[in-house]
Amino acid sequence: MADSEEKREPLKTQLRLGAAVGFVRELAEFPNRSTLQKIHSIALQEFLERGFRGASLREIVKKAGVTTGAFYGYYKSKEELFDALVKPHADHLRGIFDRTMEEFRAVPKSEWARVMSDFSARGMNEMFDYASDYRDAFRLILCSSEGTKFENYIHEITEAEIDMTHKFYETISAQGFRPRSLNPTLEHMLISGMFSAFFELLIHDIPKDEGKKCVKELYDFYQSGWRGILGV
Repeated sequence: MADSEEKREPLKTQLRLGAAVGFVRELAEFPNRSTLQKIHSIALQEFLERGFRGASLREIVKKAGVTTGAFYGYYKSKEELFDALVKPHADHLRGIFDRTMEEFRAVPKSEWARVMSDFSARGMNEMFDYASDYRDAFRLILCSSEGTKFENYIHEITEAEIDMTHKFYETISAQGFRPRSLNPTLEHMLISGMFSAFFELLIHDIPKDEGKKCVKELYDFYQSGWRGILGV
């Protein structure tokens, strides 16, 4: 695990620095933007470059050209600032995930085995479509959120998916299907691996059209694997 994190760090650093250059250029091109917009742009740059823990609120305020008093007129803390940049998008993506689950549960259970793959594919496509349009916010979550309430974002989605998967097993078993029992550790590895691979498309800044193709192939790969493992 430590070796894996060390290998990922240069990539994270490269992404953060690349984003930082972009935001500095953006500030130079639009010098008359509102104070709040400047705070947001500088904060995004600092968080991407240094992570939440390493980012300095004093440096953000200084680079944005505002006083500390002016900053506190908008936010009470660094945590609240990070939350403002991330939460609307994190909530929206989770909303897509939860809505897809709710719509699937509304389908008659006799149809679950037949339509599950359609709902899953549609949900993943919709999630990527949104996340790709707001990839800077999701890079903050994926690469810079340690020390915030968003640091376990992928884990929380994974746990919700596992819970729904168990309900699916129980339902199709009652209908006469005989899915193989799955080791809980392997189950968690497979589902978390799928979401990690999904979000890698954002970390690596894959263009949206190419990313959509990757999402489809990723889903097809996992769907075939699940059928093979479960024997359904």
